[in-house]
Amino acid sequence: MAERRSGLSWAVMVAGFVLAALNLRPALAGISPVLDEIMKDLGLSPAGGGAITTVMVVCLGVLAPLAPPLARRFGLDRVLLVCLLVLAAGVLLRSAGTVPALYAGAAVAGTAIAVANVIMPAVVKQHFPERVGLFTGVYVSALVMGAAAASGLMIPLEHATGYGWREVTATAAIPAVAAAVLWLPQALRPRAGARAGRRSFRALLRTPVTWHVTLFMGFQSLTFYVTLAWLPTIFQEAGLPADQAGYLLSLSNLVQVGIALAVPPYAGRARSQVPYVTAATLLTVAGYAGVLLTPTTVPWLWMVLLGIGQGAAIALALLIIALRAPDPAAVTALSAVAQSAGYALAALGPFLIGVLREASGGWTLPLLAGLGACGVQLAAGFLAGRPAPVRDSAPAVRG
Repeated sequence: MAERRSGLSWAVMVAGFVLAALNLRPALAGISPVLDEIMKDLGLSPAGGGAITTVMVVCLGVLAPLAPPLARRFGLDRVLLVCLLVLAAGVLLRSAGTVPALYAGAAVAGTAIAVANVIMPAVVKQHFPERVGLFTGVYVSALVMGAAAASGLMIPLEHATGYGWREVTATAAIPAVAAAVLWLPQALRPRAGARAGRRSFRALLRTPVTWHVTLFMGFQSLTFYVTLAWLPTIFQEAGLPADQAGYLLSLSNLVQVGIALAVPPYAGRARSQVPYVTAATLLTVAGYAGVLLTPTTVPWLWMVLLGIGQGAAIALALLIIALRAPDPAAVTALSAVAQSAGYALAALGPFLIGVLREASGGWTLPLLAGLGACGVQLAAGFLAGRPAPVRDSAPAVRG
């Protein structure tokens, strides 16, 4: 009976972990398919529309340093539970239908995602220490599956229910509450959290690999959030209907699910992740170039290429964080540094692309800027993928 309870407890923990990961992108991805509708309804400019995503991504960067002290004080599991509940509240506030509520709700949801993003690699290290590669893949697959579902279902939900953007975007609160219920048993257990003090941050900031990982995280996130925020609009302005544009973004995210699950177990066993990050970035470049040159000719191909490249890149970024640090405390610290600076950098992407679109009157200049960012991503990924562990008070885990 004890083994059965233990097995059931483990299954509930895995289910809660997966559902928590599923909730970390719908609040972001569910906006882009209905962005035109939001802009028209609330009278927002393209830059103002892009700023909805930018507000959330700014939170991912600026507020990520909150995670380590919260994890030390309350434990990883309890912090994750609170993040899920705050996320649901932010999604509901954002859907209230006014401009202040739109941005305030985005900030609340972004705060919850910021903290959860940082602690999830540490949760992997804490609960699945012998299977870091596998559960990093599970985590990232669930992450992008949530994005795929949100981007693909918003327009069909509007058509099926007759509701507008307010009601359909509010549905993202439902799975967040469900994940909190499943994760509650972990939060009620005796606390066993990460303990990463200021000394860890000082040591990390003096280590070159920390900045390599941070730049790779930042630029792969920037290139991803640009496509997440603007691809449906690009396709619509090229002549595709809104529902097809949403399906194309969903296709890209669906491809990421399989890639994110497949790559980390192999890359995690390799001494160097350089070949993987190089291939991922070059495939992202190919997808960007296709959207730039012939957006409506074979758009599904560009989405598949982007899906493979971006799915592998985010999986590798999070895997490298887990591999380069020795324990959950150090993972939390490295994750906070990489995601704080990285997402602060990435937050510029959707907003600047909107500004470039307004200034140039087309998508050529914005997409060329995206290709330039891919070049920086390639250089940073080459440095981050080398087997140079972050060193702290404990021996580091090597790739």
